[in-house]
Amino acid sequence: MKKQVNVAAAVITRPDGSFLLGQRAPDTFYPGYWEFPGGKVEKDETVREALIRELHEELGITVRSAWPWITRDHVYEHANVRLHFFFVTDWEGEIEAKVHTSLVWQKVDSTSVGPMLPANAPVLKALRLPHVMGVSNATELGVDAQLAALDKALAKGLRLVQIREGWLEPEIRLEFARQVVTRCRAVGALALVNGEASFAKQIDADGLHLASVRLAIIDERPNFAWVGASCHSRTELERAAALGLDYALLGPVCETASHPGAPALGWKRFSEWIADLPMPVLAIGGVSPDALTTAREAGAHGIAAIRSLWI
Repeated sequence: MKKQVNVAAAVITRPDGSFLLGQRAPDTFYPGYWEFPGGKVEKDETVREALIRELHEELGITVRSAWPWITRDHVYEHANVRLHFFFVTDWEGEIEAKVHTSLVWQKVDSTSVGPMLPANAPVLKALRLPHVMGVSNATELGVDAQLAALDKALAKGLRLVQIREGWLEPEIRLEFARQVVTRCRAVGALALVNGEASFAKQIDADGLHLASVRLAIIDERPNFAWVGASCHSRTELERAAALGLDYALLGPVCETASHPGAPALGWKRFSEWIADLPMPVLAIGGVSPDALTTAREAGAHGIAAIRSLWI
């Protein structure tokens, strides 16, 4: 039986969005392959403690800020490895290659080195997912007002939009959705459809977002570049993971304007429910971009908002 190894791995990021990769040394498994810095969790050591120790030993830095992110399992020839990824955004010291042959800063949309260590390669797509999702609200705001608000949000940097307008008249919905896709594509933002796969294909959307009721009945991942789902329980999150979805939304985290008095998860339960999942999870329900740091400290990839982004 192969041994089980827990590894702490760091996505070390700079303000410009670039992240650090290291090239494995000649005397290691997979020499010459590129990886995210980190290392094995030792006995009587938490994953966070291992992360801090390993980054000091490998890079000569002292971690100031580390946010839990995703957990990926990979079967190697020598061991079953569970990688616990953290975002590291603040540290002391100058980064230097103490164990790697080379270090390089990369951008998510233009990675130039390879090959990647097999366990780390799927993480690159997850890194491409923006940290803020705007969920359209044209049914309440009106189509023209929603498109104007979208233009402003895109100009401010929004790069992930969910089109969620099942209540609009079909012809109005079709034209609205096409307008959203056109506007998003012009700035490199992703536009996903909450609804039918046929509709998403009709407007050439970047992907499909599944309601929780749809998530419960499908047998395989829909054939889109990006697929995510709305979840309201740990069971639904695990189903999204089993289907190989790219992300999930979990909520409501806080009380919402649309459902005042409805039970909310709170950040503690949110953090517990998303622990050890292989895909990014965004917090939704009574959250705004102001809560982004709080969400990421709780392990979220980011936040999704239906109203606060369009003000």
